[in-house]
Amino acid sequence: MTMRVGKGPRALMLALCLAGPASALALDETVTVPSGMPVAFHEMLWDDPGGGAIYRFRFLAPEIGGAQPRPYEEVAADMDFLCQDIAAPELAEATPAAARIVISLMAEPVEFGDPSPSVRQYFEAYSLRDGLCIWEAF
Repeated sequence: MTMRVGKGPRALMLALCLAGPASALALDETVTVPSGMPVAFHEMLWDDPGGGAIYRFRFLAPEIGGAQPRPYEEVAADMDFLCQDIAAPELAEATPAAARIVISLMAEPVEFGDPSPSVRQYFEAYSLRDGLCIWEAF
């Protein structure tokens, strides 16, 4: 089962009723990243498929799409930053503890699980050890 946080009052009530963290980030809250491009928090999802909890932090980054998209190489440090400086502190006392964090950037909103080939998306996975995000190859 996947839990969603960041989509209005119903999601907030759901997050408060279920075991698991609610995100302190506000929907559409702008986050300053190393590349300087505008990035906004979209939602946080989590599930526990049996091998440990996976938390997904999804961000809107319009500059990765369009006619002159920012290539992955220009935003890779942003993804590391979003894990270490945004997701890891959010999950410091999460129950269940994070086994993996997935950071995603999307050029425009995409429903989770929808491949949407016309919308550029970047994903990175990290394990969380002693408060540090460790990049994990997919």
